[in-house]
Amino acid sequence: MTSVTIGGATAQRIEESYLAAYDAKTFFPDWDDAAAARHAAWLAPHHYDPASGCLKLSIHSWLLTLGGKRILIDTCVGNHKPRPARPRWNGMETAWLQRLAAAGVRPDKIDMVMCTHLHADHVGWNTRLDNGRWVPTFANATYVFSRADYDHCAAFDTDPANPVNHGSFRDSVQPVVEAGLARMVTGPMALDDGLRIEPAPGHTPGTVTIELESRGEKALFCGDIVHHAIQIYHPEWNSFACEDAEGARRSRRATLARCAGSGARLLPCHMGAPFTCHIDHTATGFMPRFDGGF
Repeated sequence: MTSVTIGGATAQRIEESYLAAYDAKTFFPDWDDAAAARHAAWLAPHHYDPASGCLKLSIHSWLLTLGGKRILIDTCVGNHKPRPARPRWNGMETAWLQRLAAAGVRPDKIDMVMCTHLHADHVGWNTRLDNGRWVPTFANATYVFSRADYDHCAAFDTDPANPVNHGSFRDSVQPVVEAGLARMVTGPMALDDGLRIEPAPGHTPGTVTIELESRGEKALFCGDIVHHAIQIYHPEWNSFACEDAEGARRSRRATLARCAGSGARLLPCHMGAPFTCHIDHTATGFMPRFDGGF
């Protein structure tokens, strides 16, 4: 289990899946084989499978222990969720809850759940199936959602036969709101214990970064602003899922610049091993600096 220390805080990676199963040219419409070849020495085996042409991407949460509180950042796809348009996610059953337990935390001990955005692979474990109903998995937690993302989803989720975000808004977000556990946030916001939320729209209208400062050290949880390490070299490369192309590029560059300028550790939710890095400026842009090198 990957675990990193940020000042007085600890962030542990809770894995749901880690597969070389995403066609690079489909995932990144701007994918360039020649550009990728320049990074071949570090792309394989943790980030890319040359034989299949597939990216290796992780889906994981970060469990943040901070000032005696347990905070989950993004909650993956979840078990038993009907996702017919995504066969790998459809009715999935993984050991994510057992991995959370192995990190020393039961669901009832989570104090806060923070979602960087409301796509299906970031909200799934918000709820679990209980006697045919979707109920909050973390019954004692406050769930922090972006008001902009929530309102955007609600505005488009009007057709019973065509739910937004593969149905995740209905089965993984709305039950939390109906249970009175949601806290909607708008704009920049400082929370307790050195946590701060900053808007970073583009991937979705309400995407946020979650920034931590503890004992002089900094970390930035970026959700899908950066999916894959190659985007650090090519911040102009959007994934197929970025809803506002120019906004996504703008937020990605700003996030990388903030990390490079402040020394903050970057913690995405899909990047391959070692799953986290620092960012350095180069003459032409940015590069990742992994612990121990590539």
